[in-house]
Amino acid sequence: MLSTLLIVLPIFALVLAGWLARRIGVLGPNATTELNRFVVYLALPALLFDITSHAHWSDLWQPGFIAVFGISTLLIFTVTVAARLRSPRHLADAAIDGLNAGYANTAYMGFPITLAVLGQQALAPTTIASIITVCVVFAIAIVLIEVGLQSEARALHLARKVGLSLMRNPLLVAPVLGALFPASGLTVPVPVETFLKMLGGAASPCALVALGLFLAAKTEQEADVTRSTAMLVGLKLVLHPIIAWVLASMVFHLSPTLTRTVVLLAALPTGTGPFMLAEFYAREAAVTSRVILVSTMISVLTVSAYLAMSA
Repeated sequence: MLSTLLIVLPIFALVLAGWLARRIGVLGPNATTELNRFVVYLALPALLFDITSHAHWSDLWQPGFIAVFGISTLLIFTVTVAARLRSPRHLADAAIDGLNAGYANTAYMGFPITLAVLGQQALAPTTIASIITVCVVFAIAIVLIEVGLQSEARALHLARKVGLSLMRNPLLVAPVLGALFPASGLTVPVPVETFLKMLGGAASPCALVALGLFLAAKTEQEADVTRSTAMLVGLKLVLHPIIAWVLASMVFHLSPTLTRTVVLLAALPTGTGPFMLAEFYAREAAVTSRVILVSTMISVLTVSAYLAMSA
């Protein structure tokens, strides 16, 4: 438990820094929106480009692991979206809630935890999980949000508006452009790579500070937020790893090491990606911020318990 706590402690510290900065007036009421826009338009696209431009696809081709993590994540995402639409809820809100339940913090928490527990052999699977989460699931959510926010009745007009909106979205364009480098055999020039790593390195810290800034503001509809948070945290920390374990051990028969890795990654709390979209599109930010904070706090116990049971 101590090792898990040491890994998540910087997350809480960054959230607290943002909360304090807003409470004591160091940052103003517009800081959350502006900081999040920096993440969405600059820092996160740089990180996504950097990830896909350095992906060695031959090393990452582990179809069993890809299937287990991809199916479990997309299943949680789909079930959550469908359930939220029956509430009823707007498609854009349902898509963000789908991310809240299925978007594991594979990058910020996944790499240090899996490397500490499983060693270098966990590096490739964790990279696969990060690409699936940050690129694939994130992209699907953005598509659903854009579709939900368009009010055009005609199908062709709607498709055109959504398509143009997606083509202008840096969170989709950046990983596609980055993937062209390994596909073509080219390498990113060193100065460009340094620039991307410096800018991309700001994505998670700035998103966590923005989360703290948002939490410092008063939240309305407290009861509804609490109910939604409890449900989404349960889906993320309990149902997601259970589905991953069933698929890994009973359907795809992964090795014990890969099974432990994929369940551990699925058991991680919600990452900051959903909050970036929630704040950017002004949808479900109150619920999303709570889910990230609560799931991260509870995961100290759930992840530690899983590690103890699977040792």
